[in-house]
Amino acid sequence: MLNKAFVLSTLINSALLVKADVPRYAQKIDQHSFAVLDNVPTGKVFNGTSHFIPPGITSDSLKAKPFHIYDDSFYDIIGSDPTLTLLAQTATDPIFHEAVVWHPETNSVYFAQNAGPVAAGTGLNKSAIVQKIYLDDADKIVAQGNGSANISITTVNSGQQVINPNGGTNFRGKIVYTAEGQGDNIPAALYMIDPNNNDNTTVILNNFFGRQYDSLNDVAVNPRNHELYFTDGPFGWVQNFRPDPVLPTQVYRFNYDTGAVRVVADGFHMTNGITFSPDGMYAYITDTGLSSGFWGYNYTNPSTIYRYDVNDDGNFGNRQVFAYNEIRVPDGIHCDKQGNVYVGNGDGINVYKPSGLLIGKIYLGTTSANFAFTGKGKMIVCAETKLWYVNWNAEGADITSSDYSG
Repeated sequence: MLNKAFVLSTLINSALLVKADVPRYAQKIDQHSFAVLDNVPTGKVFNGTSHFIPPGITSDSLKAKPFHIYDDSFYDIIGSDPTLTLLAQTATDPIFHEAVVWHPETNSVYFAQNAGPVAAGTGLNKSAIVQKIYLDDADKIVAQGNGSANISITTVNSGQQVINPNGGTNFRGKIVYTAEGQGDNIPAALYMIDPNNNDNTTVILNNFFGRQYDSLNDVAVNPRNHELYFTDGPFGWVQNFRPDPVLPTQVYRFNYDTGAVRVVADGFHMTNGITFSPDGMYAYITDTGLSSGFWGYNYTNPSTIYRYDVNDDGNFGNRQVFAYNEIRVPDGIHCDKQGNVYVGNGDGINVYKPSGLLIGKIYLGTTSANFAFTGKGKMIVCAETKLWYVNWNAEGADITSSDYSG
């Protein structure tokens, strides 16, 4: 009869051997290799906008195997054979920016063009647009291999245009967008669009007791009370397409049924992305204060993810630093079913354990402002001029309930 201790030891060793098999498009990052550097340059040479490449590694090699393992727990997320497929790209127009939302009923993914960049010509003179793809088309491209292809992209012509959209979330079978507004006379607002009837688009909120919001940025649904929570900051102002702010940079909650709106958090420089843990016990908010649009950078301002406890009454408390971003700023943020936290930043997407430990990265070598889980083992990633499709093990928090956003 086999000794139980021997059997257990054999199983553990087998599991360790499996972990040691690094997938073909993944690589382990040895953080000991850069704990001490031969030369640490001054901030005039290397700062918050600089891309860090570990010693003995090149940018090309980081891109060639874009799934970077910082902790062994990342193996469970990427699985045995993760792939990253380029679906589409443009020369300079940042049409793949934010407001990435998967609509399961139509199996389509919506996303918005960047508002404000010179290359887009958007912001003051014309609004950024919303576009979409179908995942069935993306799956066909993946079947061709881990290469590149041009997917069919459809412009969403809604009955009422969403003016400079930036964030989005599933809500009651529809999509709610945060819109930054345009000039003095088109205020920032929340819009609701029906993916089954794009002409059915309405503004559901556009003021705080008569005052214009600055530039609504992102929105998420609290899975416990099903209310909309959104961020507002002076993004249009620092990109010269919105007037001087008349409200602090804050986070709000909005009850769609009653119309009640109130502030739940303040004290930010540039409040940006927002999401909730799957159980709704925590809220995560990114502050991109390091970057101020056309005004440039202040490297001592936050580039930080904050975590709040969500009280039973839906208000926030116990603000904590969850993580400080290492390259540029943390932007769009989402959780998977296990509560791991994913955030777009200056070189791709960082993945953190609920404790705040960085466990892995999808390395693009360029900024990803936002992304969306699109079913089990799938994710669409926006990277300004490129659109990517990830196939791996991770699964986003449930959005099949019309009241939930992950």
